[in-house]
Amino acid sequence: MSQFLSYAIPGIPYGCNFALMAVGLVLTFRATGVFNLAFGAQAFLAAYIFDVLVRSSHLPVGVAFILSVLVMSPLIGLALDRFLFRHIPTASTTAKLVSSLGLLIAIPQTLPIFFGSGERENPPNLWLNPNHVYLHVFSTPINGGEVTTTVITVVVVAAVVAMFRWTAIGLQMRAVVESRRMAQLEGINAPRVAAGAWALSSVLAGLAGVLLLPLTASLNPEDPLQFTALLVAGLTAAAVASMRSIPIALATAIGLGVVENLLSGYLPSGGILAQTVVPAFPFVVLVGTLLLNPGLRRLELSSDPLAACDPPPAPPSVSIRDPRLAVPTRVGFWLLVVAFLASSVTWAPITYVTAFDEGLCVSIICLSITLITGMSGQLSLCQAAFAGVGAFAAGQFAAHLGLSVLLGAVVGGLLAAVVGTIVAVVAIRVSGLLLALVTLAFALFADQSLFQYSWTGGGLTGVTVPRPVLGPFNFGSDRSFLLVCFVALVLCSILVLLVQRGTMGRYLAAMRGSPTAAASMGISLRTSRLMVFAMSAGIAGFGGALYASVLNSVNATSFEYVYSLVFVVVVITTGSRTIEGAIQAGMAYSVFLLLLVLYVPARFTGIEPILFAFGAMTYASHPEGIVEYQKSRWMVRVSKLFARYDARRARRTGPPVGESEGTLEGYAQALPAVSVPLGKGFRG
Repeated sequence: MSQFLSYAIPGIPYGCNFALMAVGLVLTFRATGVFNLAFGAQAFLAAYIFDVLVRSSHLPVGVAFILSVLVMSPLIGLALDRFLFRHIPTASTTAKLVSSLGLLIAIPQTLPIFFGSGERENPPNLWLNPNHVYLHVFSTPINGGEVTTTVITVVVVAAVVAMFRWTAIGLQMRAVVESRRMAQLEGINAPRVAAGAWALSSVLAGLAGVLLLPLTASLNPEDPLQFTALLVAGLTAAAVASMRSIPIALATAIGLGVVENLLSGYLPSGGILAQTVVPAFPFVVLVGTLLLNPGLRRLELSSDPLAACDPPPAPPSVSIRDPRLAVPTRVGFWLLVVAFLASSVTWAPITYVTAFDEGLCVSIICLSITLITGMSGQLSLCQAAFAGVGAFAAGQFAAHLGLSVLLGAVVGGLLAAVVGTIVAVVAIRVSGLLLALVTLAFALFADQSLFQYSWTGGGLTGVTVPRPVLGPFNFGSDRSFLLVCFVALVLCSILVLLVQRGTMGRYLAAMRGSPTAAASMGISLRTSRLMVFAMSAGIAGFGGALYASVLNSVNATSFEYVYSLVFVVVVITTGSRTIEGAIQAGMAYSVFLLLLVLYVPARFTGIEPILFAFGAMTYASHPEGIVEYQKSRWMVRVSKLFARYDARRARRTGPPVGESEGTLEGYAQALPAVSVPLGKGFRG
């Protein structure tokens, strides 16, 4: 019994670290309807500022706490509400999730820009000394850090519960998230209530970050998402609480901490169970909770009853393009392709050619996001994990079975499709927010557990993926391998285009518009989801294998879960519904990264994710993508110029032969109607 208590009791303060994250997630969701994936990033930012104020500015701990947690954190929350979420209050849950995803990428990347990239060892503690034992519970020593975390967590959670249950502001927060418009009809100042909720949740994030400092050996701004790994336990506790009950979230978080400590204590440290069960435990619990908790499914069903008055999304640019632009656009595209290939294999600097190789391979991975997100409307946050499955499979097959890399890439793509099917089967009953969280859990599991073994990701040394050789043709150089990557991208683009224009594409479009209406028409939602997941995972695995061949050697860090988030952010910025947008995303990602490395000071090299993240924050207003939106605006302007030119010519010489005057007037009158939703979305 004493041994059990010695393992279980330290798990209570350990679980309290999870509890603040869980309570912050529940609070934000209950008050604003936003599942704040950026909570861990906000916690890291506050912790880093606290560390800088204490050790670099030599401020007292109390003053640093006030400035970082009670001043800076709520100001950040108010800024997020004022400049982002206040403008998308009635957007879908997925749109809000994408916006918070952009914040998760953008917020931490600003730290190296302002504070440099130096690692900060031995961060300070908030209250009691973590190296000193202050009391014993059943002969188990409790240090100052554990006392600090437990006491502050219990007091803060009790205050938040009291606010929600017994104050008017708590009732108003619940009313605003149920229906913002109806709450305003009742006289509630919804913007002010939401702003207060964001300020309070940001304070909780800052407090969680400062309390986590004693558990962190060092703070590295080049790895600003290190606190986000703790988000798994917070996600699990919030999911068990159905994103509603703060006391249940607290109890679940503490229970997770106790169970994880018990597993670590009882399982042999060097055994296979300790290496597999302990790392996988939080992910298994999270996925099981997301799939089996019936209270979570009601989150997708509860929607604003006045949401039907929202305008439809803007049409793609190709649908409003003047027909006379078709031939010049097509000819210009092929000239650009020929110029790109000719310059890449002849005179272009080899540094740029390598970036082009990477961009073509990343474009293939981005095509998988076009399938799953652009066509079916589902948000998958594990595409980099599928790419890693294909990459490691190709490397292992080449090393142990002697398979050609191209054949290994095909086999790796098929294996990734199988893994994608398994993920889809597990998550077949969920969609929207829950599906995004399930795929995020799989990405974290693959990153921190699955790819860490020698038989998968090669362990510490990684896996070597050679360049392909086809008979007498050796594609070992970057210039020759670019042709292989280009052909692979063309083939994958044709496959996606066939799916988009075929029956499956129509099914996916119907499912994206309204799953209920699609099911009433006889469309099998389960079959469609399984097929689109398998195809998207297969394409991502194939692209990941080629990407690994460009790098020659890959390990688990090459396909961290953060890359899944970045790829989604980049594709959403350029346009997730078109093949062109996926290719632009892949090439822009690699080329921008190269340009930043070559021409921008090292301190600003992290600005690339920030730029794409700001683009992702516009997803709610422009789900077609900010680049696609700008293209549509220019298409409308050009079409108006053509209409004015035709009108002047008609007045001088009469309408062209075979063209009626009514047709010209009808076309000219239709153009302003196209520009109305675009202009409205831009101003919003």
